[in-house]
Amino acid sequence: MTSAKSARRPHHWRRDLIELAALFTAVAVADAIANLIGHQPDGPYLLMASAVALVATAAFHTWWARRHSHAPPPGTDTGTGPEAPSAGTEEASGTVLWRMRTTVRDAPGTLAALCIALARHRIDILTLQTHPLAEGTVDEFLLRAPAALPAQQLTREISAAGGSATWIERADAHDLVDTPTRVLGLATRTALDAAELPLALRQLLGRCTIHSLPALSITGRPTGESAPVEGVLEDTVMRLRDPSGGVITVERPYLPFTPTEFARARALVELDARLGPRVPRSEDVLTLPEGNEITVRRADGDDRDAALAMHGRCSEQTLGLRYHGPVRDADRYLDHLLSPRFGRTLAVQTASGRLVALGHLLWDGDETEVALLVEDDWQRRGIGSELLGRLVALAVEAGCESVYAVTQAHNTGMVAAMRALSLPLDYQIEEGTLVITARLTAAPAQQLAPRTEPQLAPQADQ
Repeated sequence: MTSAKSARRPHHWRRDLIELAALFTAVAVADAIANLIGHQPDGPYLLMASAVALVATAAFHTWWARRHSHAPPPGTDTGTGPEAPSAGTEEASGTVLWRMRTTVRDAPGTLAALCIALARHRIDILTLQTHPLAEGTVDEFLLRAPAALPAQQLTREISAAGGSATWIERADAHDLVDTPTRVLGLATRTALDAAELPLALRQLLGRCTIHSLPALSITGRPTGESAPVEGVLEDTVMRLRDPSGGVITVERPYLPFTPTEFARARALVELDARLGPRVPRSEDVLTLPEGNEITVRRADGDDRDAALAMHGRCSEQTLGLRYHGPVRDADRYLDHLLSPRFGRTLAVQTASGRLVALGHLLWDGDETEVALLVEDDWQRRGIGSELLGRLVALAVEAGCESVYAVTQAHNTGMVAAMRALSLPLDYQIEEGTLVITARLTAAPAQQLAPRTEPQLAPQADQ
């Protein structure tokens, strides 16, 4: 690249020498003519006419030189020709992002045929992944295409170019991250928190349904759910051995899994198994309005004994509103609720270390459930609302579209806490059981941002 100054024409000394010689020749010729004509009767008039003609010629030469000295050399593309695109053409026409998969024969030239078909419609290939199969290859593209090009026409063009079983859906800016970077990010999140494994699998494999089935039921009986160490891949269903026991089932009916995706998912599960149970140890110390200090932190299986003791201090009515069943079965749910494999749990403890409240965010396939349990002596102090707000923030961070709570119609405390979220709510009542669903995608982004500061009077943030 050159600057404007260095881009000027080079100075040639030969051209200057020739011009100077021509000038002296012209002066000599003019002097001879002047001497010859000056002695004639009309000599002075002829000399004046010649001077005017010379001045006019010099002026024309100067104008012509200045006009063409700044012209670009022949063949230079100035961007003003009929084929040069004008500025802002792409913005004016508009483009969209598509994620597309298609299966082609494993033969030379098949990928080139697809690329030619895409180029014919001015479609830009941003990323490309290949998934080898036993017969053929699945090519996965991230495309930027003109907005005027419908998906049906794009699918027809790909089919004409040799693609089969073509699948296409709209993408967004998050898909612009290359696959190795995205997989490393998911592995990092999984390494920091065992509860991230189901979320990481969902983000890795796209829209899918994930179920974690334990090896033992709540009553302690074997469920019969198991999977081999290497896992099982059956077209649209993937079964992986859960490191904590049981099996993780991943289903994606609209798009079969490839061996490459199966290997990536299995690698994430193996990483989780090697690291063992782990939960981030961050905590917030808050001050209640009456001056008591409480600590909000993540909970796991190590808190089971403290949770059992809290159950013993809760009334049967409180346990019944939380577990919707026989009170004697409440203790059996704790192993499931405190496992990071099935969700995230927040615990509230006093300054003396006593556990007084639990909040659960539970992965339920494609849906997410929130549940609260606050000890009787600590109710009506804002603890439930604080826990619920933090659980909703965790759901937003996990990319959940909605959360639901199952309670009784006369549980005014839970209903009030859900309404205090200021989110769109849906109510369903069946035989006294109330299901309240909060839609997270319908609220402003700043309202759903994960909490970084305590909502009660803060004492410290560790």
